[in-house]
Amino acid sequence: MESTGTDIAPEPGATATAAPDLVTVPARQGLEAVDIIRRAASQVADGVGPVLHDGSGDTLGFLVPPGTADAWDLPGSACTQTNGRGMRFGDQASPIAGDTGWLLPPEAVGPVTDPEVLRAALGEAARLIEAADNCR
Repeated sequence: MESTGTDIAPEPGATATAAPDLVTVPARQGLEAVDIIRRAASQVADGVGPVLHDGSGDTLGFLVPPGTADAWDLPGSACTQTNGRGMRFGDQASPIAGDTGWLLPPEAVGPVTDPEVLRAALGEAARLIEAADNCR
């Protein structure tokens, strides 16, 4: 099979290349979740995968395995199928949509973030943020 220059991060353990889905969250919650997942990386098999940030810094996007969007229902977040649109991996791994950039580029982390690990981390992040905000 010839490469078209649009190789997509695979699902953990997958042999075929498939377009990941994208979970989008507010930046504050997403940054907390990245920290939570990285701290727990020694206790779980999969760490955090590639993470995008938007140009304004309002949101973060976590690449997750294809099909995640079909069952994603976590309030305060959205999960969309990318079908590879706006994503390019390979020699110059960089998103091609607007001012989006990598917080954690594909070459620096695992292939994608496990959706259950992400769901748990986002829940913990929301609780931490709420507790911090209530202390003021």
